[in-house]
Amino acid sequence: MRVHTLKHVPFEGLGSMLPWFRERGWQVSLTELYRDEPLPPVDEIDWLVVMGGPMSANDESRHAWLKAEKDFIGQALQADKAILGVCLGSQLIADVLGSRVYKNSEPEIGWFPIQRSPEAAAHPLGSLFPEQAEVFHWHGETFDLPRGAVHLARSQACLNQAFAYGDRVLGLQFHLETTRKALEDLAHGCADELVDRPFIQSADLMLSDPGRFSRLNRLLDPILEGLAARLE
Repeated sequence: MRVHTLKHVPFEGLGSMLPWFRERGWQVSLTELYRDEPLPPVDEIDWLVVMGGPMSANDESRHAWLKAEKDFIGQALQADKAILGVCLGSQLIADVLGSRVYKNSEPEIGWFPIQRSPEAAAHPLGSLFPEQAEVFHWHGETFDLPRGAVHLARSQACLNQAFAYGDRVLGLQFHLETTRKALEDLAHGCADELVDRPFIQSADLMLSDPGRFSRLNRLLDPILEGLAARLE
């Protein structure tokens, strides 16, 4: 299996996904878009993982590589590749599918619960989500549900937390891959976003319970297995 990652900033990587892929002997490649690295031919990958970042999906005037990235995501969709979008990654997939990306009513940063939507239970990927779970969030924007997508989860602060498009494409506003080191890096890289708002926690609070990270990462394992099964 050939997994390719699109990375937007140095401090948002694969987290717990990297050892998961490597334990299975899969090939993992990377494009660091902020370094203007080239994208591979889409026929050289099986699975595309689009990670997060502090920029907006609408920031093409500030980040010229966003246009090429969106074109690449569109090619991967056309080629029926498996695609997992995390945070900004989910917003980029929604944008490519024709949906609007815009500021959420409140930024959501910290550990907050999500609820599985009723329609998720009948979907092969949505059924892998628990009915409720505490997950890690770091986003200020959201998206309209793409036409033809299945709504999978919501939170108190954000209606569209997850969606599936077909059975090989999954968008997650939240981060299930986050490790303690990844959160420390994110809190340092985006410290200016930690302001006093109803759904923003302090860095100290977010890091206060070490057990949260293993519980969080365990939620991701069946989802990765479910996506991998669609490629067999």
